[in-house]
Amino acid sequence: MEWDFLLVQALSGLASASSLFIIASGLTIVFGVTRIVNFAHGSFYMLGAYMAVTIVPWLLELDRSPTMFFVGVLASAVAVGLLGVAMELLLLRRIYRVPELFQLLATFGVVLIVQDVVSMIWGPVEIPGPRAPGLRHAVYIFDQRFPAYELFLIAVGPAVLALLWLLMHRTRFGVLIRAATQDREMVGALGVNQAMLFTGTLFLGAALAGLGGALQIPRVSASSHMDLSIIVEAFVVTVIGGMGSVPGAFLAAMLIGQLQAFGVLVFPKITLVLAFLLMAVVLVVKPWGLLGRPEAASGRAVLPEGILDPHPLGRAGRLLAAAAVVAVLALPLFDAYTVKVGTEVLILALAAFSLNFLVGNGGIVSFGHAAYFGLGAYGAGLLVVKAGLPMEPALIAAPIAGGAAAALFGFFVVRLSGIYLAMLTLAFAQIAYAIVFQWVEVTGGDNGLVGVWPSSWAASREAYHYLTAVLTLGAIIFLRRVIHAPFGATLRAARDSAARADAVGIDVRTHRWLGFTLAGAAAGLAGGLYAFSKGSIDPTLLGIPMSVDFLSMILLGGIQSVMGPVAGAAAFHAVKDFFMPLTDYWRLLLGLSIIAMVLVFPRGLAGAFVSRRRGAS
Repeated sequence: MEWDFLLVQALSGLASASSLFIIASGLTIVFGVTRIVNFAHGSFYMLGAYMAVTIVPWLLELDRSPTMFFVGVLASAVAVGLLGVAMELLLLRRIYRVPELFQLLATFGVVLIVQDVVSMIWGPVEIPGPRAPGLRHAVYIFDQRFPAYELFLIAVGPAVLALLWLLMHRTRFGVLIRAATQDREMVGALGVNQAMLFTGTLFLGAALAGLGGALQIPRVSASSHMDLSIIVEAFVVTVIGGMGSVPGAFLAAMLIGQLQAFGVLVFPKITLVLAFLLMAVVLVVKPWGLLGRPEAASGRAVLPEGILDPHPLGRAGRLLAAAAVVAVLALPLFDAYTVKVGTEVLILALAAFSLNFLVGNGGIVSFGHAAYFGLGAYGAGLLVVKAGLPMEPALIAAPIAGGAAAALFGFFVVRLSGIYLAMLTLAFAQIAYAIVFQWVEVTGGDNGLVGVWPSSWAASREAYHYLTAVLTLGAIIFLRRVIHAPFGATLRAARDSAARADAVGIDVRTHRWLGFTLAGAAAGLAGGLYAFSKGSIDPTLLGIPMSVDFLSMILLGGIQSVMGPVAGAAAFHAVKDFFMPLTDYWRLLLGLSIIAMVLVFPRGLAGAFVSRRRGAS
């Protein structure tokens, strides 16, 4: 391989790294000050691109000069920064004191809303942007052509880093940002106006994301799918560099850029996995990132107290449970669509219950629980489609596949805590997703697998519904008994105070690892049942949106309730099933519903029900 080609490949990696740093720097600044894991940061990047393809051509009609192009880019960044201020004032300011999981869910609701708003305003078709005047040509590097605009992007990253350094070290606002990153509570105790600080920080973070998106328009078309792809990469950079560290984000972006540039040459089959492998390795070796500090992960707990002291079902609870079982058994008396929806609700209820076993009972916040759900589905589907086995052994393999993956990943996950633990679960989930997506010969890639049908005795919709009811209700009852058993109490003790639990002789890591494995096995069983109910599987079962759906279910139901996630799964699926057929813009309605849930029911439906009963009494 020629040296000039390697040099051009390295420069291409630097251009991508520079763009990625601009976006990730905003994310890490926002997290450092507000402690919010802002999923909507990718939406600001997308809005920056759309603003630029609207503003820049209009300015170039007045004067086709490089100055007007970059004025349009900066104007787009400022406009997106103002949208970030609007989000802070209208939403985030109301939820700074709620648990981080609710904040994450609220910002994901913003993602859904922005996706549909973008489609309403700009349409569903990709919009190409104008080329940058004066930078449309290519330059020769030895015998290789290289775009001049890419060379410009290489210089932008260090320039933004230098400007941020000056802001952080030469202005009062920057000093307050650095102080809040290290000790936000102390900054508040000193009388600093935290509301203004947070608003300014959101403007800066959103403007940087918008700048990153606007700078991309000569390279890529603006599309409504830009947000989720870039937010995952930005999270990787932020976590590897150290959440809250701008220089760390720059270093991480450089590493990721070169890894992607040369990884496609050396490891073409696993290019999607490489960045997440690096993230996982860094988190395992140095949990707070390359240049981060342990304090950056401190502060409030990642979740509220969760399940406190689970009690046996009271009279009202037993009546509700009996009514639910009767309703499940009576569903086949209705039409086929009702049976289908009821079967899906049972499957999702098991997946949500298994996640709350981790979050509410064990204090282990997983952003990637869909990985075990999806791997269970693939474990069952591959045995049927590739090996020709019937449904029965395939269903047995589903929880084994989910549990084995959870045991492997959980061995490393339980060594961490707080936001870094959650990010490691996301990294492992994306590794699993990338493997399924790229291993086309086995998994079918993005086409998935078809022909995952149940055995003849369970082929009818009614028979499969009853099979699903027996297995899901049995698994939920089993997990519920574990929660009430001494093992569940031990997990809660480790959740509330790992140091105190360790002092009294509890092997905290082993207990958390076993709990993680058990939850993964239950999710795998749900995934296997889901595969046979649909007849096909694809990589979306392991994706971030599916994991967010599971988080939405447990938060809607209430993580402080043992059975709340079951009600949350039913309510969430009912809302989604109701909104989707109504309009093409169902994401907008679903996003608004998620935000309303966070604002109105911060303790979930179960918590609201208990509060209402106490108020009535």
